[in-house]
Amino acid sequence: MTCDVTEAAGRTSLVEWATSQFKELNILINNAGVQRDIDFTKGIAEFLAGSNEITINLETPIVLSGLFIPHLAGKREAAIINVSSGLGFVPAARMPVYSAAKAGLHAFSMALRHQIQAVGIKVFEVVPPAVDTELNPEGRAKRGGFKVELQPGEFVAAVMKGLANDQYEIGYGMTELSIRASREGLDESFKRMNSRW
Repeated sequence: MTCDVTEAAGRTSLVEWATSQFKELNILINNAGVQRDIDFTKGIAEFLAGSNEITINLETPIVLSGLFIPHLAGKREAAIINVSSGLGFVPAARMPVYSAAKAGLHAFSMALRHQIQAVGIKVFEVVPPAVDTELNPEGRAKRGGFKVELQPGEFVAAVMKGLANDQYEIGYGMTELSIRASREGLDESFKRMNSRW
């Protein structure tokens, strides 16, 4: 089903369709997302001109989780899988709103995991590093056609292994380190990542 999950009607119709078509549906994957380069030294115009990263990357997973939880509760192997980002742990200055929204999704995943374990739903957080996808083509073009070597299949294989082992926060490469880093380590990573801003 194709729908706009940023709109209340799209969210509701998705939940109604999915739960009626698939009575034993037991997993929700919150993966829709958008990433934008936004320069606040120019004011608010860039933020207001494009897709709302807060709505898509944070509000939508929160609302969809809440809408699906009554259906998922009590299902065998029920789970919610939130796809956050390494930038939720080590923010990129060129993508401040995306980084903030993904940090919020990380916090939500932690809190929700604790809260809904009582109704038998596991909450996983997948924390990708930069992966070769179509995310933020405008920003990549501005940076001279920024290329990423990590292919989706390699990352997905690591995610599947983490899910099979009930690893609730699943990273890969740099993000695996960020998940377990100290505050000092995260600060050092932030300095390195943003040294050319």
